[in-house]
Amino acid sequence: MDGLDQDLAQLSRDDLVSEVQRLRAGIRAHRDSSGHDLCWYHPALWELLPEGVAPNPTVPAWPAFLRGCVAYRASLDEQDRLAETRQEYEG
Repeated sequence: MDGLDQDLAQLSRDDLVSEVQRLRAGIRAHRDSSGHDLCWYHPALWELLPEGVAPNPTVPAWPAFLRGCVAYRASLDEQDRLAETRQEYEG
């Protein structure tokens, strides 16, 4: 078992089930986000991990960041042709 997950070996079955339910709820909340919410920093999702969240994420410079956003959106067109296109971002 990976060193980051050693804590799992000490949990009871009930505690493991509770942990799986907690993690699934976090994943579902992220999955069910839509629109521009998909573009934001998601510490609530990352805080589900026992090691926590780095206080300052590393992000690329603007041109590279925007290329990544465009590539992500283009991949949705390729992978899910039924994805809805909705509202413009209004801040």
